[in-house]
Amino acid sequence: MDSLEKLTIETPEQIELEFPVAGLGSRGLALLVDSLIQLMVVITVFFSLQLVSPDLARYWVAAGKWVTAASIFLMFCLYWGYFALFEIFWNGQTPGKRLAHVRVISASGRAINVFEGIARNFLRAIDSQFGYLVGLIAIAADNKNRRLGDMVAGTVVVHELQDQGDSFWYSQQSTLANVPSVETIAAMTAQEFQLVEIFLNRRLDLPYEQRQKTAQSIAEHIGTRLNVPPADRTPPENFLEELSRRYRDAVRFR
Repeated sequence: MDSLEKLTIETPEQIELEFPVAGLGSRGLALLVDSLIQLMVVITVFFSLQLVSPDLARYWVAAGKWVTAASIFLMFCLYWGYFALFEIFWNGQTPGKRLAHVRVISASGRAINVFEGIARNFLRAIDSQFGYLVGLIAIAADNKNRRLGDMVAGTVVVHELQDQGDSFWYSQQSTLANVPSVETIAAMTAQEFQLVEIFLNRRLDLPYEQRQKTAQSIAEHIGTRLNVPPADRTPPENFLEELSRRYRDAVRFR
């Protein structure tokens, strides 16, 4: 059974966002898929080297402990680097996590940064001891289902119920009477944009009433500070979508 725990994050604007925490089932599936991919890479590399150099095994034995030590180091780099690089550059996901519809996020709800991606996976060497028994015990004992790497890095693995690409974020057509002006977008802070993105990323995970209430709270908070009339920020979700879209465009062409 997967976990039914929820991670509730209160933003500095006193707006609550809920994230369904991933349990052992989905995390186990993700790990299985990622492990199979890594195994396939190792097998492919080994047989490729055998084709290039049929006497590889004889050289390996002759070289002794230095080659063995180098091989262990390379295997560690493959194992650790696979998870760290994918999670950093794939917005908290590996191929296995994407298949299992889970994602690593920071405890504050934002996407993980480079330090968090490295730290949580560096501790994987400890979590994976005794067939991941250490990690399993940590997850079972923690109310947010975190292994040791998550606790050190300040990260959490959560469910994502649907794909969350840019095309999924935005409605097909805006129903706003007036779109946010260039001056409005320029006055937005990075923290406000981050808050909008967190909501747009997670909104379909929220119950309908909570989703509407959260959108209204965020739109009111940002709209009031930016002096956007109430009529120009309705419906709230369309307003937030336009803020996100136009902020992204403004940053892209700076």
